[in-house]
Amino acid sequence: MSLKHRIRDHLERPSEKRRYVRDLFGRIAHRYDLTNDVMSLGLHRRWKRRLMDLAEIRPGHAVLDLAAGTGDLAIEAARRVGAGGHVVAADLTPEMMQVGAARPGGASVRWSAADALELPFASGSFDRVVIGYGLRNFPDLERSLAEIHRCLRPGGRLVSLDFGKPEAALLRGLYLRYLDLSTAVVGWALHRDPEAYLYIPESLRAYPSQPEVAELMHRVGFGRCVWVDLLFGAMALHVADRT
Repeated sequence: MSLKHRIRDHLERPSEKRRYVRDLFGRIAHRYDLTNDVMSLGLHRRWKRRLMDLAEIRPGHAVLDLAAGTGDLAIEAARRVGAGGHVVAADLTPEMMQVGAARPGGASVRWSAADALELPFASGSFDRVVIGYGLRNFPDLERSLAEIHRCLRPGGRLVSLDFGKPEAALLRGLYLRYLDLSTAVVGWALHRDPEAYLYIPESLRAYPSQPEVAELMHRVGFGRCVWVDLLFGAMALHVADRT
């Protein structure tokens, strides 16, 4: 079985995808931030600032950074909520959270091992949920979105940044081929593990398009659901409000 077919086989079964994603990110945790900078030429930092601005986090808010990884969004959220608010960084991978907790500002948030399919938080616990490159990794996207909706207070907001699918078929095909090549090279160069980042294009092939993600958000109860395309749709920000 080829490497790509093996990855696809893992992605097709929710229980297997959960284990696979946890193990995969555990392997790359020590160079995750460097790899993001290399692959995006640093642009992911600008896109995450855009995400945080769209979230409209205010002093005193309770914020959940879900699939937090090493905590970029959580640490920035803690700065914005001030002493009167609180931030939880939740992730499935202990190695990622260990790296994040050791970062400057990492001690300003609470780190929580959490599965997006069954979040360990009371209903209505948060004013905002932010996600950076996490929705695509959830084994059951609709169920995870329903859990996020449950954990938000009325008037709360979800903002997510992830890879997108360009609308034009030709551009989408070229983009996926570029990802096939670039992720294999970066995975080998930085991790000696081509599988580590070949996961990105394979998971994107199985991931819904921007309108389909918005429709799932509507289906689980969110009111206004909009998206902003970045790089001609190669990346996308989704914003969903809980009524």
